[in-house]
Amino acid sequence: MKTKYILALLPFVWACNNSTKEMKEEVEPKKAIDAHSYADPSQSKVTHLDWDAELNFESNTIRATATLSLANSSEATQLILDTKALTIEKVTLADGQETTFKLGKEDANLGRSLTIDIAPDTESVSILYTTSPTAEAVQWLNPTQTADKKAPFLFTQSQAILARSWVPIQDSPGIRFTYSAKVKVPSNLLALMSAENPTEKSADGVYTFKMEQPIPAYLLALSVGDLEFRSIGDRAGVYAEPSVIEAAAFEFEDLEDMIVAAEGLYGPYQWDRYDLIVLPPSFPFGGMENPRLTFATPTILAGDKSLTSLVAHELAHSWSGNLVTNATWDDFWLNEGFTVYFEQRIMEEVYGRDYSEMLASLSNQDLKEEIAEMTAKGEAVDTHLKLDLTGRNPDDGMTSIAYDKGYLFLRGQEELVGREKFDAFLKEYFTSNAFKVMTTEEFVLQLEDLYRKNELSMDREKIEAWIYGPGLPADAPQPSSNKFSLVGDQMDAFMSGTPASELTNDNWSSHEWLHFVRAIPEDLSLQKMTELDQAFGFTKSGNSEVLTAWLEQSIKHQYEPAYDRLEEFLISTGRRKFLMPLYRAMILTDEGKQMAKAIYVKARPNYHFVAYDSIDELLKE
Repeated sequence: MKTKYILALLPFVWACNNSTKEMKEEVEPKKAIDAHSYADPSQSKVTHLDWDAELNFESNTIRATATLSLANSSEATQLILDTKALTIEKVTLADGQETTFKLGKEDANLGRSLTIDIAPDTESVSILYTTSPTAEAVQWLNPTQTADKKAPFLFTQSQAILARSWVPIQDSPGIRFTYSAKVKVPSNLLALMSAENPTEKSADGVYTFKMEQPIPAYLLALSVGDLEFRSIGDRAGVYAEPSVIEAAAFEFEDLEDMIVAAEGLYGPYQWDRYDLIVLPPSFPFGGMENPRLTFATPTILAGDKSLTSLVAHELAHSWSGNLVTNATWDDFWLNEGFTVYFEQRIMEEVYGRDYSEMLASLSNQDLKEEIAEMTAKGEAVDTHLKLDLTGRNPDDGMTSIAYDKGYLFLRGQEELVGREKFDAFLKEYFTSNAFKVMTTEEFVLQLEDLYRKNELSMDREKIEAWIYGPGLPADAPQPSSNKFSLVGDQMDAFMSGTPASELTNDNWSSHEWLHFVRAIPEDLSLQKMTELDQAFGFTKSGNSEVLTAWLEQSIKHQYEPAYDRLEEFLISTGRRKFLMPLYRAMILTDEGKQMAKAIYVKARPNYHFVAYDSIDELLKE
């Protein structure tokens, strides 16, 4: 995804002066430039969305009216929205009169601006429109692409800037609004949004929703399917297809404990409920932190709760990201670095330090590998925490740098000032900045206050090296796990001649097995690969993390007995985290590239845009 885009740099000025009417909400006093939005909130800012929509599963389109409440400056003449492949039929004002509008020039990444003529006293506009059947945020699945194979399914993925492909909106992480909705779907399906949700199907297929807490557009979400609900706590529950609901309820039964642990660390959960929905396999991410309704991949249903750190991660986003949000996608690490740090603290609280250190060690392995790859390709600038994504797709910044380098930076600050002081700082950070946006520069100023209040000296040069410098500084924390040392001993024993069947691996967690598979030497013989597979059944593994690591090793070692499972996995799984390393491994050889392209022809129709957009780029040569 290295295509260069022409981006319009528009002022993203938060201080609005409205002398004609009272502002509908407090406007943030921060300033930022969002290179990925046409919006100009200094003139007119969206404060509330009322969405009235009907879904058509035959044409794969949504016909809707989006009514936007506005806060305007005293000189406002235009409301500027982001759209992508929307057919705009008409725009009306609050009194029902049509107003003039203009669509801007098409940009491959940004879509088109929608400029609507307004006056300073314009309170709202209503836009009647239809989405494209290929709207990038929306995936329409036929019954064969679902778990139960009985009914169609729909889900959206708005992050980073895809909300504009299904709602005309100011699609910037720094602009928050509340919303309400009425959605009509086929009567045999249940509709859910990132809002207050029903737990049962309605007889007429009409559902109403309300989100009272202000959110940015990337957290707008919709899912429709043959779904059931199961309560797993006072504030938590899970939605899934009927054949999946039992497994999902078991896998997530510790969720209430996670919520309590999170609140104990950094303050009250401010979104009322925390529910999850397990989506069909084509969902491109592990999870998406849509408020009140986390979207989750079925690949985390391992049967032993071993992959539920993903749930802790998405829960942590209820504070970092959803509550305090990066002002622009250049500051993405503020969402994800904080969330990984918070996730690790939740996992430590619920499952213990040994367990969380295994997770941190695995992530550190991934981070170092990605830094090496990016540096080798001349992309060291992308290993900075603070990015410059001007002219690029913001998805380019969604790497392990934001997540795991960000985590290590915050962990380092904890180690410098002490956990107790750092916890107090973070709790105050989430409380005082709730429902606001944050820039990297503003965060550094608040971090400086932490040092000053505790009469400590902050090394600004080191801070800047972390944020604005490449790779990992020499003093980066090094997560370590004694359990992994024992795993290493067993690999050494295997390489020294101990049969695989005689290795000591009693009670290993999936994290230890993953570490073991990753440690397979590059020169391991096919005979030894066969021995490992026969002893431990890696090719048949039901744990998606372990299986992906084994399949990657199988490609590198040309272990053909795993190739059928490789093809099956790539066709049935849409999670980009698993797809990319497997396709990358295949294209390293001519034979592998041919295999990759042959599988991709079968698999691509099952992938969401977010996934196939990346893989198209990878396989285009």
